[in-house]
Amino acid sequence: MFTRHVRAAAVAACFASSAFIPSNASADAASGDRAERRAALLRQLATVQAELDALDKVDPPATPRRAQPASPAAKVAGVEEIVVTGSATSAPIAQPATTITRDRIERTPAFSIGEVLKLSPGVTVVQGNGPRDVSVSVRGSNARNTFGIRNVVVSEDGFPVTQPDGLARTDLTDPHAYGAIDILRGPSSARFGNYATGGAIDFRTRSGREIDGAEVSFDAGSFGYLNGFATVGGGDARYDYSLFASHVRADGSTQHTGFNTSTVNLLASYALTPSDRLTFKLIDNEIDANLSLRLSLAQYQANPFQRGCEQAAAAGCGTVSLFTNGFNGARQNFSADQAALGRNDRRTIVGARWDHAFDGDTTLRTQLTFDNRDVKQPTSSTSFVGTFPSFNLSSELTRKAELLGRAATLRATAFGNYENVNSVLYNQTPAGSSVPGALTQNVTGRHANYGARLNGEIEIAPRWTAVLGVGVERTELNALQTAYAYPVAATPTLTLIRADRSFMNVAPEAGLRFAATNALTLRARVAGGYGTPQLTNLFVTQQGTPGNNTQLDTHTNLGVDVGATLKLDRTLTLDVTGFYEFFRNELVTQSAGANLQSFTFNAPRSEHRGVELALDWQPLPSLLPGARLNLAYLYDDQRYTSYAEQLSAGSLSTTFDRSGKHIPGVMPNALTTRLSYDQPDGPARGLGAYVEFDFRDAYAIDNANLLRVPSARLINLGLSYEPRDAACWLARARFYVAVQNVLDATYVGSTGNVTNSISPTSGAQNGLSTLATTTGSIYAGTPRSVFGGVRVKF
Repeated sequence: MFTRHVRAAAVAACFASSAFIPSNASADAASGDRAERRAALLRQLATVQAELDALDKVDPPATPRRAQPASPAAKVAGVEEIVVTGSATSAPIAQPATTITRDRIERTPAFSIGEVLKLSPGVTVVQGNGPRDVSVSVRGSNARNTFGIRNVVVSEDGFPVTQPDGLARTDLTDPHAYGAIDILRGPSSARFGNYATGGAIDFRTRSGREIDGAEVSFDAGSFGYLNGFATVGGGDARYDYSLFASHVRADGSTQHTGFNTSTVNLLASYALTPSDRLTFKLIDNEIDANLSLRLSLAQYQANPFQRGCEQAAAAGCGTVSLFTNGFNGARQNFSADQAALGRNDRRTIVGARWDHAFDGDTTLRTQLTFDNRDVKQPTSSTSFVGTFPSFNLSSELTRKAELLGRAATLRATAFGNYENVNSVLYNQTPAGSSVPGALTQNVTGRHANYGARLNGEIEIAPRWTAVLGVGVERTELNALQTAYAYPVAATPTLTLIRADRSFMNVAPEAGLRFAATNALTLRARVAGGYGTPQLTNLFVTQQGTPGNNTQLDTHTNLGVDVGATLKLDRTLTLDVTGFYEFFRNELVTQSAGANLQSFTFNAPRSEHRGVELALDWQPLPSLLPGARLNLAYLYDDQRYTSYAEQLSAGSLSTTFDRSGKHIPGVMPNALTTRLSYDQPDGPARGLGAYVEFDFRDAYAIDNANLLRVPSARLINLGLSYEPRDAACWLARARFYVAVQNVLDATYVGSTGNVTNSISPTSGAQNGLSTLATTTGSIYAGTPRSVFGGVRVKF
């Protein structure tokens, strides 16, 4: 621990001394040297920060490190105290966790945040409904959904990005904005409440002091990709601010997937007193995107990128069936272009936080967040339009004390959040989104969660730390659906369906960590999670049409983790975790077809088990100090243990036992491995490169496990250069280029689970040939693409 503090102090002192240069240097040279030195020291400081956080997760000080407000007295001889602050979410003791640091983010020229998140073990990423909307899963948590992030609680700088209904989307998540990303894996509702059955993710933007000026960047690449973004930041011990803004556009690799999106991201804080700090957060994102249609396996094999599909008659093209008059009667097939399918969404998040220190051991954190999501989504035969404003209030009291003579940290949290739901569904018309068809559904209501959490850590013996926690939460869903029908030559009908459901959930957590040696840490954990249905789930039947599905129940899981972390001389870090999770009433979503809505059902019992592996290895520290091998692997076996599926056609119904079948949509094996090299010195100092291999295993996408999408093997390359020894502005520049999917493999980028069916004459289950032509499932992955750019710091 002493070594950690000495190193941090040395970097701080060196940072302060960078203000002085030889008196005989010219003004221009002084300015350039100072800027270069300052930038280098900031990079060192960021590295020390990451190392401190990583060390504290494995071998924390006897009294956990905490940030203290800086005071004027901290300024000695003109040197300001450098306060090292960690994530807004405290580091887990026994829970598997990964932090993706700034150096790894910066060395990954990324189109979407998914290209960064896949560097974490246990995380899988597939394309969602939109260019930067990626479906992120932790241990397969979101594999049954075709968009957004569910079953994982997402935050940014500690402010919630998951709305009260459990949905987070990554449209607003520009990968260039972040300094670090924390991923916590496994059931986490004792710490994060509703919808944390898979874990939690916290995106951390860069601090103003790390930026210390301005950075302007420009990326360009294949398929018309252009991204201009800028970062401004600064601060001292009393204040800190960072502002990120970007505008991105592209034509897309698949027909009718062009988009424009703009993002603004601000984090600012100010110390009112030595004991009080206010923090302000703003995220604003608007996206205007075209959407192609999800395909059947047969359509994907015939025309994966929908070339020539401007018209519906082209071979292998996905089509959507629309009412010619927008109400009833005759239908006609149209392409995605002809139907003007797409998304025009806006998301605005505004938050404020007050941190108050009663003394050196007791702090109170209270924050309020407003989050509004406006959507206009003509994505199939219907157009979904809605506004979803929400509020989230929480207050957490933290006390560091001795308990039974041992160092302990105790937390008590009270929270409440509320979302107002206002949505309508229109028939899509051949005229596109400019002329909506008949109103088919209107939903108004509210979703509220409120409760309390208690958790803490205690050092029960030297090298042994225990964790105990519990969360209690009540969820209330109250809504009214008004469904409209327009029979031909008959009076239109109106049907009212009311949902008034409440759920009380409790989630425990118990964990134990043993620092066997300075290099080896062992851990074990048992924890629970829960996720209630969303209001929209309650009003789509298993036929994919508006109607009554209000019988849905909360899904819960209880998970057991056992793991070990080995760290050797900072050249090798190996982390292995085995997990086994037991689900009750698991919520599974699947597609009823391209012209219908996806629906959700409860599977009574299921089990998830697997292994996570992470490797960070510097194989030749003396000969090739810049060489590094990273690996992230997930084995994920998810099966129904009790589920009988009833299928109907005409007057016949047949029940099929799905027990023992794999849960569809889940990759059993996912691997990302990267070999990188960064030249630390000599004439080529600042030159870096990597080669990356991704493996995505084949998996079933129906409950009978008859239809499987093929596996994929992808190779990616990257090259970067920072001419740190150059004169003038080049010393502050970074150039980079990346080639994704070097071998131009055609692969499945995303799937929606499809529904099995039976023959209307025999009641027998239809086979593979029928499933292969079931539409509404597949998006093709991106073919070979090249991206490059330049970043300049001022």
